[in-house]
Amino acid sequence: MIIHFTTVHPRDDSRIRSKQVDTLARTLSEEVALYVQDGLGDEIDSKSGYRIVDTGPKLSRIPRLTKGGWRMMSAIRRAKPTVAHFHDPELLPWALLLRLWGIKVVYDVHEDVPQQVSRNPVLPGWAKAVLPPFVTLVEWIGARLINGIVATSPTIANRFPAHKTVLVRNFPLLDELHAPAPTPMAERAPEFTYIGSISEDRNIYRMMEAVALVPGGQTRLRLAGGFASAETQRRAEQMPEWSSVRFEGWVSREGVANILADGRAGLVVLKPVPHEMLTLPIKLFEYMAAGMPVISSDFPMWREIVDEAQCGLLIDPLRSEELVRAMQAILDDPAEAQAMGVRGRKAVVEKYNWDREAQTLLKLYQERLGVAIRSNSSESAAISP
Repeated sequence: MIIHFTTVHPRDDSRIRSKQVDTLARTLSEEVALYVQDGLGDEIDSKSGYRIVDTGPKLSRIPRLTKGGWRMMSAIRRAKPTVAHFHDPELLPWALLLRLWGIKVVYDVHEDVPQQVSRNPVLPGWAKAVLPPFVTLVEWIGARLINGIVATSPTIANRFPAHKTVLVRNFPLLDELHAPAPTPMAERAPEFTYIGSISEDRNIYRMMEAVALVPGGQTRLRLAGGFASAETQRRAEQMPEWSSVRFEGWVSREGVANILADGRAGLVVLKPVPHEMLTLPIKLFEYMAAGMPVISSDFPMWREIVDEAQCGLLIDPLRSEELVRAMQAILDDPAEAQAMGVRGRKAVVEKYNWDREAQTLLKLYQERLGVAIRSNSSESAAISP
């Protein structure tokens, strides 16, 4: 039995459920299950038939680290899996207990955790100084005791032992966000789209300022996602530019697809902070998958992708006037914007899609963890020697 588990992420997290667990459930010879902690009860996935096991109600951070961790470990031990694959860095100490119980363990590293901790706005200054080296030490020890590590970017992968680390980027599912008949670009409202967590590092205030500065006064910013903090939301809603915002809150994946089918361009104009500059933002690839042109921060790793695909415009994310000019260029030339979207979609079909990344994940399970691939699975031929 293979168990993916998380006490932090929602059960419908796209990377965990729709990509990894779905792929493994369709392909591996062993039963696959997803263990969560959200109080919503057990269920059977309607698409792939695997079990989703609820190990208890959602807890706040400190109880989650202690009571929640033990509750999850107890549930996993009762299930007696051969492999346990976890997605939360705070579970790393608990995961070492699984190794003592003879269970193979995989650590899925979604973020550069030390960098993320150092910029956490909730933490006091002393914690930002003390915690990053402590987290680095815990990851260093854990990496040498567990069986496999899955990293979402090359920068993260380089922090772990190469012989047990694989790069599995969070690229989109090919058809999840691609509307079969999107609105022609010239017929769309003058609206720019941002999907995801809304925060100061993600440049929410500058995006708002820019749409309000586009000549004509008709341009809007459409936001779908949740604010990273109540303070960020309060400040945004008090700005006069909030009148140019269409705030959707959290929406379903189907809702995201509908939103992307209507916007002029997708915004991924994050500020130049270290942990953002060295990641591969899933939203960039989701905009491309939807056939939408992108306006992106001009970071080296991102520039390489956007320039190669010729799918959008690059800006300095600290200069509102550059974002305004990019928005105006998209509005002034809908034919070129449409062509950018087509080229971006082509790049996803050929290169930046989950089907390609899934092969690396399956190879890890087959070669390092010793899990057999079902002979009748569609993926088995792609990874056979």
